[in-house]
Amino acid sequence: MKPLIRLAVATGLLLGAGAAFAASNSPVGTWKTIDDKTHQPKSIVQITEVNGELQGKVLQVLQSDEGPHPTCKECDGERKDKPVEGMVIMWGVKPDGDEWDGGKILDPKNGKTYKVKLKTIENGTKLDVHGYIGFSLLGRSQVWVRQE
Repeated sequence: MKPLIRLAVATGLLLGAGAAFAASNSPVGTWKTIDDKTHQPKSIVQITEVNGELQGKVLQVLQSDEGPHPTCKECDGERKDKPVEGMVIMWGVKPDGDEWDGGKILDPKNGKTYKVKLKTIENGTKLDVHGYIGFSLLGRSQVWVRQE
């Protein structure tokens, strides 16, 4: 009987570890964005899953040319002149194998919207965020760092 209990406990621990590993390789979580040009932290973005799609919302702006609490001056439509903090800047991203694709990402600095592709790297501790127009070979990438 004791070996059976030990086997059940070991199986439970392995399944729990597998679930934790799988969760760490998902983009869902809180990320520190790193500027691809200056390599400085820019903001804190929370990625959540809503109806099977990922979306990202700016929780905090860490550095901005406009100072604290910038607004999206270059944005069109409903985002025009709205605070960047609290703004959904990424939406419609769906799983595609080891990556997440098919959504859009907004650059609040220039108000432009790009297609986006996400891929976790370094065991889920970093996120490669690739924004592009047209083909994914063209565009630019940032590496975001997962926050604990």
